[in-house]
Amino acid sequence: MLVDVHSHYWEYPKHFSDDFKNQAKRARGDMEVDLTVRWEEYHAGATTCDKTIVFGGKAKLSGLWVPDKAVADYVAQHPDKLIGFLSLDPTQPGWQEEMVEGHRHLGMKGIKILSMYAGLYPNDRRYDYLWEYATKHNLPVLLHTGTTFVSQAPLDCTVPRLIDDVAIRFPDVKIIMAHLSHPYEGECVVTIRKHPNVYSDCSALHYRPFQLYHSLMLLQEYGVWHKLLFGSDYPFTTVQASLDGMRNLNKMLEGTALPRLNMEKMEQMFYRDTLKILEIEA
Repeated sequence: MLVDVHSHYWEYPKHFSDDFKNQAKRARGDMEVDLTVRWEEYHAGATTCDKTIVFGGKAKLSGLWVPDKAVADYVAQHPDKLIGFLSLDPTQPGWQEEMVEGHRHLGMKGIKILSMYAGLYPNDRRYDYLWEYATKHNLPVLLHTGTTFVSQAPLDCTVPRLIDDVAIRFPDVKIIMAHLSHPYEGECVVTIRKHPNVYSDCSALHYRPFQLYHSLMLLQEYGVWHKLLFGSDYPFTTVQASLDGMRNLNKMLEGTALPRLNMEKMEQMFYRDTLKILEIEA
C-alpha cells in the first residue's frame, strides 16, 4: 500500500496572511509555487497512491490558520482516499478545546504541529497536555522539522533534539518528523534510530536531489530505512514527482565511485504499511 503521509488542504488565499503569501514566493527558490489545493490535480499526480493523510495548519506567528472543520469537510468528500489530521497552535488560547473537538467530533486521526511557524518548542512543559492526550488516545503527531522560508519563524524551535526530549518523556506516542528535518538530517537520523516510535518523512525533498542523496545516505549508513515514511507535501509538489525524483537519485552518480542508495530499501519505504505503523484504521 502506498500512503502519502504528508499532504495539505487549505483555501488559498483565504487562510493566509498577506505576509505569508509574499514570503511563500521563495519556498522553492526561483520557482513560485501555486498554493491552491485542487483535488483533481492532487489525484492526477497520485494515481498509484492508496491513502493520503491530509491536514491544514495553524500558526498565528507566521500568518497561517486553517480551521479543522475545513479539512474535515474536504476529507468527507473523498473518504475512500483521505485521512484527516487536526492542527494545533498551542501558543494560542483554546488549543486544548480545539484538540478535543478535532479528535472527538470531527473524527481526525492524528495531530499536526508547525513548531517553528508558531514559534513554540514542542518539548515545553506547558504543552505536556498535548502529548498526554496523544498518548491516551493513540494519536500520531506529525511535526514540521527543518528549514522554512518564513523570516519570523525561529529555526531553533524545529531541531530534532527537541523531539528526543519529548520521546524520552512520552515514549508511546508515534511521532513523525517531517522533511528529514533538513538541514538537520544528522540529528534527525540519530533521533529516529534511538526511539522506537519516532519516524521521519521524505516529503518536499526530491527537488534538491544532491542534498537528498546525502540525507538518504546518512539514513542508509545508520541502518534506519525502516524509520522513513513516504510523503509528498502537496501542493508544493506531487506524489508522482516525488517518486520519480527519488528513484532517479542514483543516476546522477554515474561515472563516479560514490556509494549508491539501496533501491530495494527505497521501494520498501514507498510501499510499507504506514497506517499499520501509525495504528490508524484504514
